Amino acid sequence: MDSAEYERKIASRFAAFDQDGNGYIDREDFSGAAAALLAEFSTTARCDKGQALYSGAEAFWQGMAGIADVDGDQRVTRQEFITGAVKRLRDNPQRFAEIARPFLHAVIAIADEDGGGVTPSAAERVLRVLGVDPGLAVKVGKALDADGDGRITEEEILAAFASYYVTPEP
Repeated sequence: MDSAEYERKIASRFAAFDQDGNGYIDREDFSGAAAALLAEFSTTARCDKGQALYSGAEAFWQGMAGIADVDGDQRVTRQEFITGAVKRLRDNPQRFAEIARPFLHAVIAIADEDGGGVTPSAAERVLRVLGVDPGLAVKVGKALDADGDGRITEEEILAAFASYYVTPEP
């Protein structure tokens, strides 16, 4: 994949983070995603899992802002997002996964409703809440369960997340 194709791929991912559709990514997009996930899984914001999710969302926002918010205005524009991904993450997608880890860890704790791990159907629910097309969310939920055991590990989720957002593969 050439640079122009890679930049188009990354630009298409911007909308997934711009939860409110206002044209930039900011702290509210992350806290809004956390609130929507808590509602989907009937989890209160004040419980330990809810607090961990909000803390993870804040850490994820801070990490993204540190990579991409070039002008320091506490908003990441589409161009800043593309530039941040291309220049800082393309050769190190695991860095992005590590920035996302606290948030994803907290999402996993909420989506793991029975303590046995995240099921493909729970992953599908998470994806739908985060704005993924319902049909695609079903496919991705099933694909994340690579070994077919009915559970998705945190490492599988982190690897898929990093790959989707920053690696050059189509």
